[in-house]
Amino acid sequence: MTDSIVLIPTYNEKENIEKMIRTVMSLEHLFDILIIDDNSPDGTPLIVEKLMEEFPERVHLLKRIGKLGLGTAYIAGFKWALERDYSYIMEMDADFSHDPKDLPRLHKACHEDGADVAIGSRYITGINVINWPLGRVLMSYCASMYVRNVTGMKIMDTTAGFICYTRKVLQSINFDDIDLKGYGFQIEMKFMAWKFGYKLVEVPIVFTDRKEGASKMSGGIFNEALWGVLKMSIQSFFKKYKRIE
Repeated sequence: MTDSIVLIPTYNEKENIEKMIRTVMSLEHLFDILIIDDNSPDGTPLIVEKLMEEFPERVHLLKRIGKLGLGTAYIAGFKWALERDYSYIMEMDADFSHDPKDLPRLHKACHEDGADVAIGSRYITGINVINWPLGRVLMSYCASMYVRNVTGMKIMDTTAGFICYTRKVLQSINFDDIDLKGYGFQIEMKFMAWKFGYKLVEVPIVFTDRKEGASKMSGGIFNEALWGVLKMSIQSFFKKYKRIE
């Protein structure tokens, strides 16, 4: 059994999911995969189920009843992984905007280099984003700047969704305390790990916008993050953070 699992939430990803799974399965380091599917009507779960037969005990599927949001998908995946013996729980998108070949680098940052959370960062060495319109790049970059100013976190890519968590970090977080459900969820998870005093590092990656399928991004997602981050930061002054060693 491997020490690592990759969580991939899906909704209508039939164009990408088989290639993504096969790419992860081909990596030299063994990574299991858990697909968390929100009842995709395009047949994504059927593709995963066929691949589960080809890669038994390595590819897993968690079906949900509907489109319930990115944050709740990852929390369901975290709980599933923590019920097993994985030491490193990774998260990434299904659409190849995150290069699966970078997974071993995130794993190494935690397993060998001592990080508690390794973040695949678009902005730690400049702006490494391909095929995004300028407006979206500026929105994302400015969002991370806003989060740094409001929270005090010294993380360049606070909204990143390509991450490796060590088991102890996720065990320390009470998922019932996570309020943000969209991309703000990624900010809140990093903020919680930082408040617990865990070591967060950024590993430079190149982010390439999806070539297949439709983006799930919306203005409402950023609005949630804007006000949610301010509320989260204020509330943190009244909380105690006791981590698991």
